[in-house]
Amino acid sequence: MVPLAERMRPQSLDEVAGQPLLLGEGMPLRNIILSGRLPNLIFYGPPGIGKTTLAGIIAKSTDRYLVKLNGTTAGTAEIKAAVAKLDTLAAPNGILLYLDEIQYLNKKQQQTLLEYLEKGSITLIASTTENPFFYIYHALLSRATVFEFRPLTPQDILPVVQRGFVNEQGSGVIIEPGVCEYIAAACGGDVRKALNAVELCVLGAQETGDGTRQVSPELAQSLTQKSALRYDKDGDAHYDIVSAYQKSMRGSDADASLHYLARLLEAGDMPSAIRRLMVCACEDVGLAYPQIIPIVKAACDIALAVGLPEARIPLADAVVLVARSPKSNSADSAIDAAIADVRAGKIGPVPRNLQNVHYDGAERDKPGQHYLYAHDFPGHWVAQQYLPDVLLDTQYYVPGDNKLEQAAEQYWAKIQSTTA
Repeated sequence: MVPLAERMRPQSLDEVAGQPLLLGEGMPLRNIILSGRLPNLIFYGPPGIGKTTLAGIIAKSTDRYLVKLNGTTAGTAEIKAAVAKLDTLAAPNGILLYLDEIQYLNKKQQQTLLEYLEKGSITLIASTTENPFFYIYHALLSRATVFEFRPLTPQDILPVVQRGFVNEQGSGVIIEPGVCEYIAAACGGDVRKALNAVELCVLGAQETGDGTRQVSPELAQSLTQKSALRYDKDGDAHYDIVSAYQKSMRGSDADASLHYLARLLEAGDMPSAIRRLMVCACEDVGLAYPQIIPIVKAACDIALAVGLPEARIPLADAVVLVARSPKSNSADSAIDAAIADVRAGKIGPVPRNLQNVHYDGAERDKPGQHYLYAHDFPGHWVAQQYLPDVLLDTQYYVPGDNKLEQAAEQYWAKIQSTTA
């Protein structure tokens, strides 16, 4: 049986869900498609939002010979076989090549394709779920226009879900209130997942005494749970979520931080949640509240010890604490500046008074290390050279403007002024 998602695939531009910035009236991509003069196009965006559907609609509007290939299985031989149709009765007006998942073609295969694009004998429509600027050969990119497809909103998908149930109502199914709204919200902007959930709900509906079958919100939840939350841990969505998670903690927004923590945990990615949490405690809170570092480490250790679902509790404690704590990146900036000098070759010999001296050579006119033991002096501090000569008087650490670092700065200023 043909899946519902395939049976309901749009057949015109107006039937495609969402994408108003691409396909709305007067928008560039819509105008390009309606012009009948197709350039090479690359569609970029998450799965299930209409990239393949739109390519099929475009193909129907052209009189070119259509060849469909998938980057996961196609190779140079398949590309050359498609090209062999050129200048034959099968393809008198050229070839329209639809290439799904183009990012899986290696550089040599993409270069083979490039040769034919330059001649204009092949028009390419490619789709990818990965950032094309990272995965597609730059020479190929320069000969195509990239259009980014945005994830669909629940409002975009709700009419599709409702039509899906109408399509299936011949099965004697009654849809309880809230079912369509739940599926539209839980599918993560993926029309295919939404329609698959509709089909599963119809198949799994509970029979009633009058011969009908009920689709309840509980059934919809059991068949669609977490579908919106799974993501490729090597893909763009993963990096977007963990980036938003850390930036929300850095920005002191506890609610947003908890939201992204929840998305990571529901996707089963507790390691990323823990790693970014510990980094944020050190990098973004740092010396404004240094006690937070062992506290966060302890919370992460507890989370790993107890596992999910209980792990959510110590992690939530730590995330809120990091988000609401005072912030300082003074130590992070200081070590980056020090590393930059080391990489630039600014190292120099260690000052004589700090060396691990065991003997003096005959060339020394002042034998001895001349190290001053700080604890022998008032305030446990004494002025002496610590940095190499080449970096003398360099300042890496600049205290933050938080209460703790300012108090420490005042303390050391007092020590240095009274013992000078």
